[in-house]
Amino acid sequence: MYQILLPYIKAFAAGGLLCAMGQILIDRTKLTPARILVVYVVAGVLLGAAGVYQPFVEWAGAGATIPLTGFGNVLAQGMKDAVTEKGILGIFSGAFTAGAAGIGAAVIFGYLAAVVFRPEEK
Repeated sequence: MYQILLPYIKAFAAGGLLCAMGQILIDRTKLTPARILVVYVVAGVLLGAAGVYQPFVEWAGAGATIPLTGFGNVLAQGMKDAVTEKGILGIFSGAFTAGAAGIGAAVIFGYLAAVVFRPEEK
């Protein structure tokens, strides 16, 4: 039973820690949520490029891949893979190729939510 629940506990703890850090930044600093979003994505890119984030992903699973730092890690891994395959020009295409599924899903589901809920101007 413990072995079945362990991945969920790890994901909850890791994702919760990342979210708690974001909430602390909102509460204790003058950073806007948009700036915190950028900080998280850039931190994910830097940690992913340095090879530090991937062991965290392997340990925490969805708790590390779902938050914004996970998206930054995907961008860094995409660039690494593209540079290996295409050379230096892979820097320009790797992140887009790796992040295309997530970005596409965000656009499609955002559009569907707008159609279903019919947002109005205030």
